[in-house]
Amino acid sequence: MKKYDVTFIGSGHAAWHAALTLKHAGKEVAIIEKERIAGTCTNWGCNAKILLENPFEVLEEATHYPGIVESQNLKVNWSNLMDYKHKVINPMAGQLKSLFEQQGIDVYDGTGVIKNEHTVEVNGESIETENIVVATGQHSNKLPIEGKEYTHDSRDFLSMEDTPKSITFIGGGIISIEFASIMIKTGADVHVVHHTDEILPGFNRNHVDKLVKKLEDEGVKFYLNENTTAVKKEGDAFTLTTESGLSIHTEYVLDATGRVPNVEGIGLENVGIHYSKKGIEVDEYLRTNVKNIYASGDVLDKTIPKLTPTATFESNYIATHILGTVQDKIKYPAIPSVLYSLPRLSQIGVTVEEAKENNQYTVKHVPFGKQMVFEYKNETEAEMYIVLDEHKHLVGAEIYADAANDLVNLLVFIINQRLTAKELSQLIFAFPGASSGVIDLLKMNML
Repeated sequence: MKKYDVTFIGSGHAAWHAALTLKHAGKEVAIIEKERIAGTCTNWGCNAKILLENPFEVLEEATHYPGIVESQNLKVNWSNLMDYKHKVINPMAGQLKSLFEQQGIDVYDGTGVIKNEHTVEVNGESIETENIVVATGQHSNKLPIEGKEYTHDSRDFLSMEDTPKSITFIGGGIISIEFASIMIKTGADVHVVHHTDEILPGFNRNHVDKLVKKLEDEGVKFYLNENTTAVKKEGDAFTLTTESGLSIHTEYVLDATGRVPNVEGIGLENVGIHYSKKGIEVDEYLRTNVKNIYASGDVLDKTIPKLTPTATFESNYIATHILGTVQDKIKYPAIPSVLYSLPRLSQIGVTVEEAKENNQYTVKHVPFGKQMVFEYKNETEAEMYIVLDEHKHLVGAEIYADAANDLVNLLVFIINQRLTAKELSQLIFAFPGASSGVIDLLKMNML
């Protein structure tokens, strides 16, 4: 029986960062993966999404110059874009597998099943291990409705060879709105069906309302408080129906009603690990109730956002905890979240809603798109709300802008390092530029 210091079940960001660190520290390490090496984000998630979205961002930016850029003549060739996506994304799993093997990490193709505290079985072979890290991620949820076999998930969408003439999204969350932003620019007839009256819970309500209005103006049709009951095939298309009697004829249906942790079929019950449909329960050291078995990433039952960066952070933490270089409880910094719609929304730290309920905070509105028109590429709707504490430290922000993802990354440093307006004034930024202008406005509001 082969023996390891640490065995990872799963190979995504929640696993491989720790695996490399542990191997470099002299540990014997194994990775078990039942699908493609590097997991969802690399193969069917974040990487593919941003690659496909970027050309549409060019179309979005062009609309800010009416009469100057003839944006109506611009279009994205989806077939060529998909060829490019396959060329860039497809080799990544093999490249990372080769890297792991070159570093001396053993990679097993198959489903890892925990048999006892120190044994994992894969393909009928048992391997002995001192520690186990469960990093199995999540999979797409599908509503238990008639015709669910006709619905697609995000993985399917990110591999579409052709764009449909009409597409319907079930759910009003991140996946639906990001993909709807893309599809409406292809000329497709786009529908979003959501079971409540609140699109994108968790993001700034003013920004969500502004984004929904923009998408509606572009042609996206929203149907709120509608529970989908069936999807029926009719020739080459489908009819989606709801509880209220709404009927939508469409070529493509994407069920984007959430994701479910991968906790089944990996032997958690064999050792009594506590878990639920929300994920695996861990302590403040990311250990399960079986202390030599850790878990990280999207498979966790946690309130921390389930994002690739948080999975990476947890993976790095587990490596240091196993090595004994860090024995403190895990402590998360302020975490940025981004909606990759067109335009994008982002947020970090204390929210506006939280600030309104606590008089120690001050909320300020910064309409930087109007205040610095040419520097911010004529995107006059761009804006942010910032939250300051009683010492005028920036503790939170919510941004609406094409570059909201890059701007929030600047704020990561300001918030986590608790930089003051005076300290920011001691730094020199490139000028002219969008980010330097936003920082100037930020400093003025922090005084």
